[in-house]
Amino acid sequence: MRTVESLSLDQARRIALAAQGFAEPRPTGKIDRRHLRKVFDKVGLIQIDSVNVLVRSQELPLFARLGPHPRTLIAEATAAGELFEYWAHEAAHVPVAHHYLHRYKMELSKTQPRWKRFLELRERRPNFVPELLQRIETTGPVVAGDVSERVGPKGTWWDWDDGKVALEYLFLTGEITAHRRASDFARVYDVTHRVLPAAALDQPTPTDAESRKELLALAIRSVGVGTVADLCDYHRQNVPEARPFIAELVEEGRLIPIEVDGWKQPTYLDPDHRLPRWIKTSSLLSPFDSLVWNRDRNERLFGFHYRIEIYVPEPKRQYGYYVLPFMYRGELVARVDLKADRQNGALLAKGIFGEPGIPQTDVAEALAVEMRSMAGWLGLDRIEVATRGDLAPLVESAIASQP
Repeated sequence: MRTVESLSLDQARRIALAAQGFAEPRPTGKIDRRHLRKVFDKVGLIQIDSVNVLVRSQELPLFARLGPHPRTLIAEATAAGELFEYWAHEAAHVPVAHHYLHRYKMELSKTQPRWKRFLELRERRPNFVPELLQRIETTGPVVAGDVSERVGPKGTWWDWDDGKVALEYLFLTGEITAHRRASDFARVYDVTHRVLPAAALDQPTPTDAESRKELLALAIRSVGVGTVADLCDYHRQNVPEARPFIAELVEEGRLIPIEVDGWKQPTYLDPDHRLPRWIKTSSLLSPFDSLVWNRDRNERLFGFHYRIEIYVPEPKRQYGYYVLPFMYRGELVARVDLKADRQNGALLAKGIFGEPGIPQTDVAEALAVEMRSMAGWLGLDRIEVATRGDLAPLVESAIASQP
């Protein structure tokens, strides 16, 4: 029987950061699609979010790992048939090479639709979805507005009319796919076989069990070290259903049982993990970056309690509307409430808050460098720092002292 190994928390943290692509320095010189592929080789997928107060969230994981880069990389890779959008974690950009692993969810959605709204639509209008699919097949791609039957103003965010419900159902089942329109971020829907390369679609479909097992194997590559819940969260798998696949991966040597100091749950290690001697990277992170999207894991791995406050009423927000964690040399040390004031060409830091016990001067200087880099990447001429937060004055001073 394999001897259970153990890791210190610091070792686990460095393994996790290396798995996410933070052990290497950012590239110098021209950044192109080869660098994008290397990021996806590490993270596996990039979550999509529509909030644009700073920049669309899906652009930030590339900035965190590559620094300033062409902001068209994801769109160009999608147009070239390298990426597609699907509900892999939440809505996410996913390599087309992984399409076959998500078909089990597509098929499950056809036979066991869980959307009450779709079930109601199918009962009221049994021909509506097939007719819409035929329309797209015949006349070409559509956006939701092209098939809208809404009368009166839209209500809440999820106030979908029949056209939108049908499109999202077809998207979930994989019969249509989508890319994002640059002008307004709307999904443009088209039949899958017309968009994705035949080589990806012709790949044999594994069984449900094989798909779920391989997604767990992909997850351990991207997290490096994690609990069952961590691995399942990466592709939104059910924990009880996944346990037999975890056991099989252990038996096959594709997961190594491990103990991490202070962690109570059974934990597993990537057998091909990398343990760097140190992490030198400093990066601003999207709230939806795959390094930090699992809030429970953040607390176990970094001792960093983080909750996004977009949906919290302003008077009740502790840190701000769109707060980015700041990583300094492999530690989550601060949070920055950032906004791009595009009209006035400014990057606004509305609040900057440090964690207890950090080297404030060093953190402030590193954060000032990162913010200046981000401002230049976004085409913003200046940085404005408000007074909220204990680190704000130090960061403002560091920015002012930079050449």
